[in-house]
Amino acid sequence: MEPLLWLPLLAVALVAGTIGGVVGFGSAVILLPVFVYVFGAGQAVPILTVAALLGNLSRATFSWRETDWAAVRMYVAGAVPFAAIGAFIFVELDVQSIHRLLGAFILLMIPARRWAARRNMAIKRWQLLPLGAIMGLLSGIVGTVGPINAPFFLAYGLVKGAYLATEALGAAAVHLTKSAVYGRFSVLDFETIIYGITIGIALIAGSWAGKRIVMRLDTPAFIRTVEVLLAASGMAMVLGV
Repeated sequence: MEPLLWLPLLAVALVAGTIGGVVGFGSAVILLPVFVYVFGAGQAVPILTVAALLGNLSRATFSWRETDWAAVRMYVAGAVPFAAIGAFIFVELDVQSIHRLLGAFILLMIPARRWAARRNMAIKRWQLLPLGAIMGLLSGIVGTVGPINAPFFLAYGLVKGAYLATEALGAAAVHLTKSAVYGRFSVLDFETIIYGITIGIALIAGSWAGKRIVMRLDTPAFIRTVEVLLAASGMAMVLGV
């Protein structure tokens, strides 16, 4: 990789990390097409997995005291085994069409979340178990499902710091599982780990900046911000951007 590419790449990672620090997702969605262009499709998802692991752990750390630990345990119990299965599938699968399908699903989830909110519907804790299984499987295959996770964690009743920390810990467990599987199949080599850590440091800095911003948002503004990012992420995935 050309040394001059690192400056713009780290700048994009910093912006992506800040967005993720505000709304709890978006970092990976922004970085995935950039990684595919810079590193190639074969390395993009493993590098993103390492970077996203660091980014999620930093978001969780900055809002640690607000974590809903019962929700984390329920989500992780479903997510970890299925993330391993998804990572096994990734080794062989072409994910381009799946990304477009996920984008369409994201767009559908915005009106679905509003419909549920108007009817005082909510996600119960036990439902985080099958949710984790589905999200873990998809994350192992396509690299990121943060935008899809968001409506469900909001429907569970988490906002701001509690949402950021709880969702981030669940995602971190998934990325850690995927890293172990990718390493087993030599998809995750020394160079990939170094690239992921370097970009992960920029994500950590962005997470810190995002935490400063989210403290100033009220709950309605926070949810509106999440929905705007959901729409943008969904359109980008549908269009294959």
